[in-house]
Amino acid sequence: MNNQIDIFVPCFIDQVFPETAFNMVKILEKLGQEIHYNPNQTCCGQMAFNSGFWDEARAMGEKFLTDFPNDHYIVGGSASCIGFVKNYYGKLFHNTAYHLEFRRLQKNIFEFTDFVVNVLRITNVGATFNHKVTYHDSCAALREYGIKDEPRLLLQQVKGLQLIEMKDVDVCCGFGGTFSIKHEPISTAMAEQKVLNALETGAEFIVSTDASCLMHQDAYIKKQKLPIKCIHIIDVLASGI
Repeated sequence: MNNQIDIFVPCFIDQVFPETAFNMVKILEKLGQEIHYNPNQTCCGQMAFNSGFWDEARAMGEKFLTDFPNDHYIVGGSASCIGFVKNYYGKLFHNTAYHLEFRRLQKNIFEFTDFVVNVLRITNVGATFNHKVTYHDSCAALREYGIKDEPRLLLQQVKGLQLIEMKDVDVCCGFGGTFSIKHEPISTAMAEQKVLNALETGAEFIVSTDASCLMHQDAYIKKQKLPIKCIHIIDVLASGI
């Protein structure tokens, strides 16, 4: 494996928060990494898989595997998407022609904060963010991908940042992909509780590794005109560098 990094830009970031993708490149280049972006990449297939459309998910997964054909590190800004690839492509491609391609990709693909802390062995990227923040553990990051300490280690080293933990930090915010569409009242109530817990800390920002969770909470915040904002951890770490 050489030191080149292939970056993966998930759908939510590509379509709604493109600046987060640019900031990911900005940070990685500052940390001395050589970046490659394949503009042909598309969705990893998670939404189709979670909705029961496994054939469609498999077709998208095949394209994903061919879009990242090299034995490079693959880094992306979504614990949800990368957790899906690492944990469920094995079901889609078991005993198929793509099994070995998946095994190669599985060992190479990393969520951004995991890569910076555990592969690059860096906890201070030189960022400055003069605000109080609280951190939201997305379900996918915490339970599927398996990160908890890494985002906090990075945030604690940001100059001027005060990290305040909210109560019930490990409770779902209610997004859950199509869950938020199929069960809107429950999803909205869960977002309400999550945002109220964040407000109780006095934080100015809710920070997370997953743009989808932040988008869900931000919709509730804006509708209720509440005095708090949402920001991806990559955007925090890119501040002031």
